[in-house]
Amino acid sequence: MNVMKKFALLIGLFYALSSARAQDPSVAGAQSLRDKVLDDIQKNFTSKTRSFDSTVTQLDQRMSALDKSINESKDVKDKADKLVLRVQAVEEKQKAIEQNELNIFQANYQSAMVNLISMEREIKPLVLFNSTKAFFNSLSETGNPMNYDGYTKWYNSYAAFVKEKKAESPVLNVTSNLLSFASGFSKGVPVTGPITSALFSSMTTYIDNIGKKEKALKTQSEEMLTLTMKISQFNFDNGQIENEWEAITAELQDLQKKYDKSLKENLGIIKVSQADFNDNFSRQNDAERRYQYLTRVRDEAAKFVANEKKSNPKEWRQAAYVQMNDVQSLKQRFGQVTFRISQNLLKYKELFDKYRTDPQLGSRIKDLEIKMKELQESFDKTFDPLEYINSANRMYKV
Repeated sequence: MNVMKKFALLIGLFYALSSARAQDPSVAGAQSLRDKVLDDIQKNFTSKTRSFDSTVTQLDQRMSALDKSINESKDVKDKADKLVLRVQAVEEKQKAIEQNELNIFQANYQSAMVNLISMEREIKPLVLFNSTKAFFNSLSETGNPMNYDGYTKWYNSYAAFVKEKKAESPVLNVTSNLLSFASGFSKGVPVTGPITSALFSSMTTYIDNIGKKEKALKTQSEEMLTLTMKISQFNFDNGQIENEWEAITAELQDLQKKYDKSLKENLGIIKVSQADFNDNFSRQNDAERRYQYLTRVRDEAAKFVANEKKSNPKEWRQAAYVQMNDVQSLKQRFGQVTFRISQNLLKYKELFDKYRTDPQLGSRIKDLEIKMKELQESFDKTFDPLEYINSANRMYKV
């Protein structure tokens, strides 16, 4: 599979770049709708926490005063009345603690749902953006010798020689068969792999058979052989980078499956249909409507946790806890895979450094570097892998 096919698969699973976020006219600066809703959740939670802290402080003070009064009182009935009041204060404090625990779980599951739904726009398939197409098209062209001046005409002359003389030489016969097998060579099949040994040998034979009077052809042929070998090495070096794309693609495919499963489960938990999700968020371009949808989802998430506590008082935490862990794991993995992509993009710099000054490949490498810079900038503007991982680690209140 060539580089364009491999990366097309990768891009088909990834890259929700700035074009998707640019559809949010209501988002100021770097703040996304997700961050806005998460900020709403945080403010609500902070308000409840302050109320809880105030309630606990007041109850502790009341209990301390009652303890002191009970110790100092000589009246049995008065002590009994104050003991009742103290028990009531203890019960109120326990209720406040339980309510605070519920508040924490509600806020955390709300955060999980908002993050999960927002991820859909980060990993869903999108059309290849221009800088990606430009870079990988150029990369593919650089690895095809037919795109270099004079090569096609020279190659046709060489191929005709191989066809004509194949019966006279086992090497030429093998090469002829291989060229027929790899008929796509002239269409851009990378000049790398087992075929190159026979290819280079037969090209050398062709050069050796050029007459002494055809000095220009011999000089050109030596240049074309040198170019073929350089491109073969370039494709081999590039192949090392492509191998990592294959691993990244596999990781993204698995991540996509787990994301789809988690999304389906959590939408089911809060009783939201896939169609409702698609209409009001996934395919919705109006930022305000998406914000309203996320707000409704967070409210449904809070209701689910509260209902679980009522209907299943002993194990009410379990359902939300499992989903929260799954969502956090998805975000961490997504951050890690974006980091791998970032690191693999950097490997192209090392590749280009190796060939930049080459008289035959140098001009194309310089063009690739310009397109690589555009691609890297597009990626960097959209993703900060380390921040994504850190934010996943900080998702929940404790």
